[in-house]
Amino acid sequence: MVEPRFSGVFSALRAFRPRARSGCLAVAALIAATSAPLYATGVAITVDDLPVYGRFWTAAEGKDVTDRLLAGMQRNHWKATGFVNEIQLDAADRPARIALLEAWLDAGMDLGNHTYSHPSLTKTPVETYIADVARDETVTAPLLAARGRREHWFRYPFLETGTTQAVRTRFEGWLGERGYRVAPVTMENSDWQFATLYDAAIARGDLAAAARVRQQYLTFTREIVAWYKQAARTLFGREPSFVFLLHASRLNAASIDALAAILRDARLRPITLDAAMRDPAYRTADHYVGPDGNEWLERWSQTLNKRLPFETMPRVPKAVVAGDARLEAIPDPHAPASVSPAHS
Repeated sequence: MVEPRFSGVFSALRAFRPRARSGCLAVAALIAATSAPLYATGVAITVDDLPVYGRFWTAAEGKDVTDRLLAGMQRNHWKATGFVNEIQLDAADRPARIALLEAWLDAGMDLGNHTYSHPSLTKTPVETYIADVARDETVTAPLLAARGRREHWFRYPFLETGTTQAVRTRFEGWLGERGYRVAPVTMENSDWQFATLYDAAIARGDLAAAARVRQQYLTFTREIVAWYKQAARTLFGREPSFVFLLHASRLNAASIDALAAILRDARLRPITLDAAMRDPAYRTADHYVGPDGNEWLERWSQTLNKRLPFETMPRVPKAVVAGDARLEAIPDPHAPASVSPAHS
């Protein structure tokens, strides 16, 4: 019996019926072209810090970024999950900011909980942290409910999961009671560091500098994607489906098509977060407890007692790291009260 996923190939071959050597070559090309996607690894795109990430934001600027992000995602057939910090909605133009979340749902994307104010679980008492997560359901949950859906994904800010086992057990027990699952991260490209410099260049009208930052970002992304694929093979002997962390930034809005090309070249095809999490790799135990926000390949390397090739891991250019740190230290006069730059 022919598997359903191959039936289209065999139907095409029956219809083709080549009669010469050239026909045979065409058949070989047809098989290669038709079967290539079957061997691509899945990647779920997740986008943190909605509605927008970065500086110099108004709702109008946020709409421009959101529209470009969503158009690019749809153009490249991404079904992304966006993680919301509802503190960003608390401004005079609140209805317009809420409309940005509605746009995500109207575009066929999903929304998840990223806490209300993006606190650090390393520095925040667990009961205070739980209250902050619950507060983040105020707008997002009703928006999903109006479409017959519910909020069921949670992403840890800074990827910090608790400094003690008691804290982690308490919080993740609460998550389970509320019907949440943790959205892990198995691929990331430090986009937040590049985004800060890109925003600053755009704000001062320096398009040449913005273009340089964007090119550095894309070069680094191509390198780090390849590294994560290698690291995953080190752990599992294969490439599992990946969960890629990005941010809802102006930089990514300007880079969606280029990012999609990088993923295609790496033979990564976009899938939903739900689909990615069905990969058996995500059943690997995560026993990490501590202050660091490690992504999950590193966590699993400890569980499996396998060393990742960190010596070959690409590094963000030093000038980008220094520039991001310098800009992060400058207060953003346009940010809503109590909001500070954050990532992850």
